[in-house]
Amino acid sequence: MKIAVVGATGAVGSVMLDIISERDFPVDDLMPVASARSVGRLLRFRDADVRVVELKEGVFDGVDIAIFDVPDEVSLQWAPRAVSRGAIVVDNSAAWRADRDVPLVVPEVNPELATDPPKGIIASPNCTMLTIAVPLAALHREFGLQGVVMSSYQSASGAGKAGVDELWDQMQMAAKDPEAVVEGTARDILKPGKAFTHPLALNVIPQIGSVRANGYTGEEVKVGDETRKVLRLPDLPVTATCVRVPTMVGHGVSVHARFERPVSADEARAVLEEASGVEVLDDPGAGIYPTPQLAAGRDPCYVGRIRANLHDAHALDFFSVADNLRKGAALNTVQIAELLI
Repeated sequence: MKIAVVGATGAVGSVMLDIISERDFPVDDLMPVASARSVGRLLRFRDADVRVVELKEGVFDGVDIAIFDVPDEVSLQWAPRAVSRGAIVVDNSAAWRADRDVPLVVPEVNPELATDPPKGIIASPNCTMLTIAVPLAALHREFGLQGVVMSSYQSASGAGKAGVDELWDQMQMAAKDPEAVVEGTARDILKPGKAFTHPLALNVIPQIGSVRANGYTGEEVKVGDETRKVLRLPDLPVTATCVRVPTMVGHGVSVHARFERPVSADEARAVLEEASGVEVLDDPGAGIYPTPQLAAGRDPCYVGRIRANLHDAHALDFFSVADNLRKGAALNTVQIAELLI
């Protein structure tokens, strides 16, 4: 089995290599692929060094599965070329998610869609949407989902290495002048960079993606569209507010979900405790609930603060957190590739 990881030197690509190694993925020949500037670089994989090769014509010859984590425009150009050389593509970009002929797969939810994809391409969903899709799917099977209102708390790493570097630099600047922070004048010493429109340190930014004509951002629209597609509920109302927060790794989402039949917190908790890919942490009185730090570097979608809504017997509120680089991107794509095998 020959596997290509395209974008192997990026933040998510490197996690993909780690996960493939950890899960004893049956690969005989792993080929890390990246742009010309990374060619020749050595990456560690299963106690050996593997050399990065360039993304160019002929690179996919003999490849069985090509896992992509690259910008949308790169995937649009190269995924069909990989398919034309005989590979099945698992793509982590947004390039193919809305395509009707490309299945959008979460292995805990709709694994059967990975069989015989019409275009030879399978898409992995948005990392924020993945944080809620796994628990929502389990609850939908039991209670019948009718609508979702959600607010996200998305980490700097969702904007890539540039986002992490920018937040770290701003935190260091703030640490040099703690009096300005206490006096509320940190805005005078923190300047926005290229990753975010405002300083992220000591701040939250209620915009992720460009703003559409209807006032919603691209991220908010994607979360709704992809939730409907994965759950196969084309008319499901989904309202999202996506917010960038000054954490490094881990996206949190506050969810208000309404169902066809009444649901209690105990019933929901019992369903989620049995759900694949979900771990329930729900004892707020003891300080036990999901946080980004707890989820970082781990596989599950963590769910807690599970409450029956005080004003609607058919509604439930909960908080879900997942590592956006791991489950939200790298792990899900590797799980899809495992379905193919």
